[in-house]
Parts: sequence; structure tokens; C-alpha cells
Amino acid sequence: MRKVLALFFGVFMVIFLSSCSQTKGYLFVIGSGRPEGIMRKFVEHAEKSNSGKIIIFPMSSSEPDESGQWHVEELKKFGAQEVEYHVLTREESLKEESTKILDNVGGIYFSGGDQTRLADALVDTPIHRRLLEIYENGGVIGGSSAGAAVMSEIMITGEEKRDVESGHEFEIIKASNIVTEEGFGFMKTAIVDQHFVRRKRHNRLISLVAENPRLLGIGIDEGTGIIVKPDDTFEVAGGRSVIIYDASKASINIEVDQTISGYNLVMHILKAGDCFDLKARKVLK
Repeated sequence: MRKVLALFFGVFMVIFLSSCSQTKGYLFVIGSGRPEGIMRKFVEHAEKSNSGKIIIFPMSSSEPDESGQWHVEELKKFGAQEVEYHVLTREESLKEESTKILDNVGGIYFSGGDQTRLADALVDTPIHRRLLEIYENGGVIGGSSAGAAVMSEIMITGEEKRDVESGHEFEIIKASNIVTEEGFGFMKTAIVDQHFVRRKRHNRLISLVAENPRLLGIGIDEGTGIIVKPDDTFEVAGGRSVIIYDASKASINIEVDQTISGYNLVMHILKAGDCFDLKARKVLK
């Protein structure tokens, strides 16, 4: 009888812990722009969480106040009832009392620009930790362009280590060349790249996936986004493509000079309506 009870308790704890660890929120990760259909869904999901209030962080922009005001008006056009923006310095983000602006928030949105500005202001601060809690507890997190790049733990900065002339960036596939920083870590199983097909950014994402085969590479094109659900599946929305690179079962060789060769690297090209399972690493029919 004790063995039966112990087995039952063990199974119960596995199910309980897995259900507790599952994130309850949604991610809206957009390659660029703010496609109306995607943004209206973002607002709808935010309204279902807490008060429904949406906070915009526009620090990626070189003119954050102007960007913040513009995004507030746009989100109101998409149906947001309560929306405001905050421009925070790192010093402000390091203060615990600053997290009060996030009380009872339903959605967070990160604007485009330079993702390193946003990461420098928020990563590894009380604000950052509160954002992760909001997402884990059912809040909605969205971002476009630079706001998409910050979603993963490994964040592409847009720079490379080799010296290149303007117009010849990312012309090679090579290890230890792509500059990355710590991102927000909402997506722990993938590296996100944006403006992907339009700006021909395959080389830099392939390089990073070869170096980090445990992570998927997700390249999201302009006017297109993925909506990541609590069960770790996502649906593609918008007018262009999402490219996925999977090197988890590939044979990767990195030479002394950092050149890369690889075999059996998997690539998927997804369009609007296609769905993908991030855990199983497969397209859902």
C-alpha cells in the first residue's frame, strides 16, 4: 500500500510541478511594423489579464518620448482602453520602487529602434524580474523589431566582431563573430532575429544556431509576427515568412579559424496560419 501511495504521490508531484512551471502568458514577437491584425489581438489578450492596462517601453528609440506618445495613440486606435508609456534609465530601473508602475498591468510592449538601449536600461534589474513574473502569471508581452530581438536570452545586437566596410555586413557564416548580449529571456528555447528575409540576415542566425545547437533560430520577416502561447506553441501571423533553423540533430564542425561546416541542419519556412511546437521542434499540421 505504501508503494502505491508513494507512486501516486510521485506522479501527482510531477504533474503539479510541471503545471506550476508552465508560463501562462502570451508573447507577440513581430519582425517589424505593427500589423493591425496582430496588434488588435495583442490588445485583446492584454485586456483579459489583470486591469488590461498596457505599458509601453520605448527606450530603444533615439527619441523615446516621441515614440512613446505615438505608440500610445496607435494602441488606442487598436482598442486599448488604458495605455501609457515610461522612459526609464538604468538607475531608475534598479530602484525597487520603480516596479510599482507595473502593478496590475495586463500587457507590456517594447518599441523598435536599437535593442541594446532597451537591454542596457532593463536587463537584470527589479523591473526585468517583475516583467518575467507578469509573463509567467498570464500577462502579455509584445515587441516589434528591436522589441522582438530582446525577447530571447541570447540577444543579437546587430554588430559583428570583424571589421567590415559598410554594405558588406554579415557576408560570412563563422563562429565567434556575431556580437550578442543578454536579452530578457522570455523565450528560452530560441534566438530571435527580425527584419529577417527582407534584410538577408540568414548568415548571422545560422552562425549563432551552429554555435548554440540547443537553441532554435527564429527569423521573423517584416510585417509578420509569431504569437507564442502558454503551451510553447506559436502561430504565424502577418503577410510574410518566418524561418526556423534547427541544429539539434546536426553534425556541426567549428574549425580553429572559426569557419563552420555542418550536416543535417533543418530549415522550415512558415507562413500565416502555420503553427510550430517549440518543445517538440516540429511543425504542427
